[in-house]
Amino acid sequence: MPPAQRSSRTRGPRARRYDPDKTRAAVAAQSRHVRDAVAGLTATQLSAPTRLVGPSPGGGAQEGWTVRELVAHMSMAWESVVRALEPPPAPEAEITATDWVFATAALAEGIGEAARGMAAEEDPAALVERAAERYAERVPRTPGDWVLPTRIGGIRLDEFLVTRCVELVVHTDDLAAATGLEIPFDRQALATTVRLLADALAVKAPGGSVEVRVPPFAVVQCVEGPRHTRGTPPNVVETDSLTWIRLATGRTGWAEAVAAAEVSASGERADLSAQLPLLG
Repeated sequence: MPPAQRSSRTRGPRARRYDPDKTRAAVAAQSRHVRDAVAGLTATQLSAPTRLVGPSPGGGAQEGWTVRELVAHMSMAWESVVRALEPPPAPEAEITATDWVFATAALAEGIGEAARGMAAEEDPAALVERAAERYAERVPRTPGDWVLPTRIGGIRLDEFLVTRCVELVVHTDDLAAATGLEIPFDRQALATTVRLLADALAVKAPGGSVEVRVPPFAVVQCVEGPRHTRGTPPNVVETDSLTWIRLATGRTGWAEAVAAAEVSASGERADLSAQLPLLG
């Protein structure tokens, strides 16, 4: 999809603005939680399976990721920022953080191969430590309007950092599920992730017939149909932050979450199963 077409996809709901200083700090804070968790992992834990799958080496059937491979991929959340800062800036921003949500599926195979290669060659804890240090050295000195040349188009640094919050929060949850560890979430990183994924839903399913609430971080209108203007909306979906993130990324299915009472959905249009997941 050409950059102009990708960018136009977000022209609907007014684009949300993110405070670049808060986002930088959120990425750094979540990175510390990840570093602390990874530093204590045993060889057995590193070899354990995760809920992630990807193409097997050389193509073919899908193969489950180990914790080692997941950690290697998480190090790329910081490393990708530093690498994108090395060449001159792109002439203009072609995509936003919301566009990135819809572009990730096309990048999955290459990302998976890179993570497997890194995991096979280097110690996961060392990967995370080095990537976090490089982020701390370079990123705080770079202005937020610097346009990074990425594989999916030019994107402002402040927007790209929003996507790094998503990567870190989503995969912190994956890491906790695989290892049984209780890993903290930085509040700002969690809020940023919830808001971006909620905005992506409003872009994918534009309209005003359903109100989606993820307290205390986000409320969006979506899905075509009659728009309410006052009082209680006729169609309301409400859930907590982690359940919303798991729904939006395919970690949890809609029917499963509703059956477990993790999602409250009222109204005849309040079934979002056709719109989810958003990020593969």
